[in-house]
Amino acid sequence: MPPEAYHSPWPLRLWGSSLPLRVIVTTLGAALVILVVGAWLILIQASSGILQGKQASAEVEASAALSSMQQSLSDTDLSLSALNERLNQLVDQAAASSAQYQILIETPVSGFITTGILTSSVPASLHDAVAGSSTRNSLWVTPTLAMYSDGTSVPGFAIGGNLRVPSGDYYPVYFIFPLTQEADTLRVLRSAVWSTVAILAVALAGIAYVVARQVGKPVRQASDVARRIAAGDFDQRLPVVGTDDLASLAVSMNDMASTLSAQITQLEELSRLQRRFVSDVSHELRTPLTTVRMASDLLYDMRGGVAPTLTRTVELMHTEVDRFESLLTDLLEISRFDAGAATLSIDDVDMGALLRDVAADVQKLAERAGLPLVLDVGPDLTIEADARRVRRILRNLLFNAIEHGEGRPVDIAAAGDEHAVAVTVRDHGVGFLPEQARLVFHRFWRADPSRQRNLGGTGLGLSIALEDARLHNGWLQAWGRPGVGAQFRLTLPRTPGEPVVKSPLPLWPPEDDSEDGDPWALGPYQETDDV
Repeated sequence: MPPEAYHSPWPLRLWGSSLPLRVIVTTLGAALVILVVGAWLILIQASSGILQGKQASAEVEASAALSSMQQSLSDTDLSLSALNERLNQLVDQAAASSAQYQILIETPVSGFITTGILTSSVPASLHDAVAGSSTRNSLWVTPTLAMYSDGTSVPGFAIGGNLRVPSGDYYPVYFIFPLTQEADTLRVLRSAVWSTVAILAVALAGIAYVVARQVGKPVRQASDVARRIAAGDFDQRLPVVGTDDLASLAVSMNDMASTLSAQITQLEELSRLQRRFVSDVSHELRTPLTTVRMASDLLYDMRGGVAPTLTRTVELMHTEVDRFESLLTDLLEISRFDAGAATLSIDDVDMGALLRDVAADVQKLAERAGLPLVLDVGPDLTIEADARRVRRILRNLLFNAIEHGEGRPVDIAAAGDEHAVAVTVRDHGVGFLPEQARLVFHRFWRADPSRQRNLGGTGLGLSIALEDARLHNGWLQAWGRPGVGAQFRLTLPRTPGEPVVKSPLPLWPPEDDSEDGDPWALGPYQETDDV
């Protein structure tokens, strides 16, 4: 997981860390959207079909009932009182013959004649349409709410028409068709549809879980095998089952593991041969170098008695023999580190006194380079360490600072706390890029390949210093900026076996506030790095 992911809210971390969760949630979410939309469309179409069928049948039934009532009134000649009585009979007969509707007949004398349904069931718009119609044979239909005298109400249809009485007048007639059965049907349908949606959602969640496990298990196996291969166990292989894409992935990873194993084995063998070659050559050169050294020293001591034209040659030969011997010594030391044969000779070491001695040793070189050494040594800097190796680290750091100091002062500081002691060496010379902070410890590396080594260094000093620091379970870190300078910080524990958690001195100069004290902006190292 990327580092920024650890600062995300926990739901995002959970979402990003679980492939089965993402598969289940995505599948279930998409399925629920499809199911809900499908259920909604089904209910809309079912409701529309039921209501349209009910309306059509209601219109047919109302038309038939109105025609029957009209025929019954047309065959008789009644007075007004007898007409009202006859209308009541017709309403009762219609109510008795069908339970599908209720009838209301509006008369000019007695008002509405009804069978228990309230007159408020007739919408005002339907009443106005029937009363103001010039076409007496038409029927008007509108949705309504059928309200009864017991206080109950049911959605329904209201159908209005006109009934011609023997006197030639027209009485409005309203048929109220409640949708009780249809509402019950739709309620059952809705319950069935949503129950089906819930069951399908649970089933799809289970299916998504099974699919996620089937896909995720090989992926987890591949991740586990890749992690073990990265840890150096190149015998790990993925089981190949079937011929699908996951099987192809397993075959590819197994081939990759085999190839990596072969290449790493080859590289290890080449590295072993290289280390052995360097070690053997270094040892074999010791004997002839000793002879050449003796002859060089003899000629150097006699240079005053040779011809003036040979004096410079003798001096150059002596200098180069010194340089060659130094390089050979460093190569032998590197070969011991590579072979794991380097050991510590532990003793009590006063880092303050040791630092002053090393500074005094290189003082002439600093004066020749035209730069002063500025020391700031704190109290209580005693540690348990290998004095020879610590001295070599400090000499290499000071030589490097003098080499690249460009004639500007070199600031040297030492401080300690309860657990560790640190030494920083800061020059104000050429410096290097932030991304080169690790490269400075590589063997024979130069920030500027065209730059000559004025002090005759071998190019192995910082690499050896790093190995010496690691041997003490300490840190050696670098910071630099082009044209600003470089700083190296050595941090050693008070005792070799104690881990270093924090350095007593900062890795960058306190007076340099251009980076606002941000350690991430100053180099690629954290306080817990072991470099």
